[in-house]
Amino acid sequence: MAPPPSEPAATGSVITLTVNGEKHTLPVDHRATLLDVLRERLDLTGTKKGCDQGQCGACTVLVEGRRAVSCLQLAVAAEGREITTIEGVAQGGQLHPVQQAFLDLDGFQCGYCTPGQICSALAVLDEHAAGWPSAATADVRPDAGVPPLTAEEIRERMSGNLCRCGAYVSIVRAVERAAEATAAPAGTTAAGKEAVA
Repeated sequence: MAPPPSEPAATGSVITLTVNGEKHTLPVDHRATLLDVLRERLDLTGTKKGCDQGQCGACTVLVEGRRAVSCLQLAVAAEGREITTIEGVAQGGQLHPVQQAFLDLDGFQCGYCTPGQICSALAVLDEHAAGWPSAATADVRPDAGVPPLTAEEIRERMSGNLCRCGAYVSIVRAVERAAEATAAPAGTTAAGKEAVA
């Protein structure tokens, strides 16, 4: 006899996920990915299922402000962490500057990869503002300061997100514009947090 839906099975647990600022308590199978729980249990279908192998970036969300491919993360491992999906990026009906830049500069074609691209771009801006180097950064010495956010830097930092339509040129331009729009005073990230020294 199967347990009632409100109780977890022997291979599951009742967990609480904080998604876009809202808490959701639900029973989940220990093997369920964060992607499947977001889409199938919480009806947050903006996060897309692409390759289901962590290769395409379509399922990228932010976990504690850092990018995560949700198809590879177990939902139970996300308990107690703040998760942001594409549905939680805009505030009060106002598009985030990254979303607006993608819209203005046609940083999408079919739109399937766009939620993951936008979530990744948000993390890129914060990582860059905090001074994190990339494989394209010429001078990675700590005292070198924040490298310029060139098109080469953006391409390298966004390389985990594939666009099968090939809108890469517009995506790079959109990230450049969003970087200008979200530029924070020296010593802070785009989210207004102090940069790590």
